[in-house]
Amino acid sequence: MIAVVGNDAGWTQIAREQVKMLGDDVGTVLARTAYHEVAKGFGAAGVEIRRDAEVAAGLEEARRIAASGKPVLVNVWLDKTEFRAGSISM
Repeated sequence: MIAVVGNDAGWTQIAREQVKMLGDDVGTVLARTAYHEVAKGFGAAGVEIRRDAEVAAGLEEARRIAASGKPVLVNVWLDKTEFRAGSISM
C-alpha cells in the first residue's frame, strides 16, 4: 500500500471558505508536519518529496518499498493554490 499526503501546511480547502464566512483562518494553519516520520513510528516506510524534480524518484522509491510488502507514506510538500476554490469540506 502507498498513501500520498499532499502537505500544504494547512487545511487550505477549509480555510478558503472559513475566511470568507468568518473572516478568520483560526484552526486551519498548521506547521509543515513530517508525516513520513510519523509513518515510520508505526512501522511503515516514509518518503518525503519537497520539490517537483523529486516526484519521479520519490514515487519510484515508494513503489520499490511497497513491492517488498511494507506500507509507505509519501509526504509531498505543496504550495498554497486556488485549486478547488469554491468547494466546501464539512
